[in-house]
Amino acid sequence: MASPNTSPRSNVDIRTLSLSGHVGFDSLPQQLVNKCISQGFCFNILCIGETGIGKSTLINSLFNTSFEDYQSTHFEPSVKLKAQTYDLQESNVNLKLTIVNTVGFGDQINKEDSYIPIVNYIDRQFEAYLQEETKIKRALYRYHDTRIHVCLYFIAPTGHSLKNLDLLTMKSLDCKVNIIPVIAKADVISKSELQRFKTRLLSELVKNAVKIYQFPIDDDTFSKRNADMNGHLPFAVVGSMEEIMIGNKMVKVRQYPWGIVQVENESHCDFVKLREMLICINMEDLREQTHARHYELYRRCRLEEMGFRDNGPSDKLVSFQESHDFKKNEYMGDVQKKEEEMRQKFVQKVREKETVLKEAEREIMNRYEHLRRLDHDERLKLEEKRQRLEEEWSLFNQMKAATEFYPGQGYGNVSGSLKRDRKNFM
Repeated sequence: MASPNTSPRSNVDIRTLSLSGHVGFDSLPQQLVNKCISQGFCFNILCIGETGIGKSTLINSLFNTSFEDYQSTHFEPSVKLKAQTYDLQESNVNLKLTIVNTVGFGDQINKEDSYIPIVNYIDRQFEAYLQEETKIKRALYRYHDTRIHVCLYFIAPTGHSLKNLDLLTMKSLDCKVNIIPVIAKADVISKSELQRFKTRLLSELVKNAVKIYQFPIDDDTFSKRNADMNGHLPFAVVGSMEEIMIGNKMVKVRQYPWGIVQVENESHCDFVKLREMLICINMEDLREQTHARHYELYRRCRLEEMGFRDNGPSDKLVSFQESHDFKKNEYMGDVQKKEEEMRQKFVQKVREKETVLKEAEREIMNRYEHLRRLDHDERLKLEEKRQRLEEEWSLFNQMKAATEFYPGQGYGNVSGSLKRDRKNFM
């Protein structure tokens, strides 16, 4: 037992003792195996490749079953990710398999942003796991882990070089997911061309600093096999669910007019190598690398963005509460600063509105004064016209009275006299 003055992190006083009899904790590995088998496992595969390159066929061949798949066209306006989960069972082991397909990848004229939906999807799965992990009441043992464990990147068998889209996409994903590049439909090029194509692909990946998944060589059991398989990357694969009888055995093949390609014949393609490395030997390592490497990187970046840190300025350990309080105070300071900026902007806009309203008010008053003067002038003119009409009416009545008063006398003289009077008036 460690002494009271010994730091909890120190292992100076830890002693190794020998047991005098059987205790039973040597059954822990078996207990862990039984627990894992009862809970089951999950494995998530992301398939990236152009439409029609053979992604679904290869997945069906890998798991020796026909998954539901809907044919996609080459006319998708953007890249969409379609995830489908299946429950598989082999012997007494249950596997929850999720296959994520990139629908429409590489079909657009402008392929510049084709990788962005894929990156966003992977980040969303990391964020969902982080949210579950940081809950007060969490249940990770029941949580359906949707983080991508491996990305099978399908490369077109052009025999030349990688496309810019392939390099850009793999470069954007190599820090987020385990990438295993595969050359799809490898039976369309000869073996010599295929070997040169592999060499050229690896050279381009190294030149562009693209990190692909390397099978682990630290396990003595599989180190030699994994090291050998690392030299076969990228795998040249052929997929098919068609079976024919060869000898006394049913064999998966692709038939051509010139002959057949046996999918599970290692001299024909690398399908068996891929299945062995992906499923039989390194599936757990892919799961572990996803959690310990890619997810931990995402988690660290997210927590640093939120202001959490392990050590303070004096390299002293900072508790969660201290980090929370520091981030809260920093956030409140930013909020107050933004509130002050918004208040100043509001006051400025109000003043601008007041200035505009005053100018509009002055304009309205000027228009009102102008209209009032026009109205006054019109009233004066109407008054003058009214007075003239009244005077004409009075003159008319005089002419009428004069005509009635002198019915038998010279009307012309009276009329002329009245006309002269009217003319003088006008």
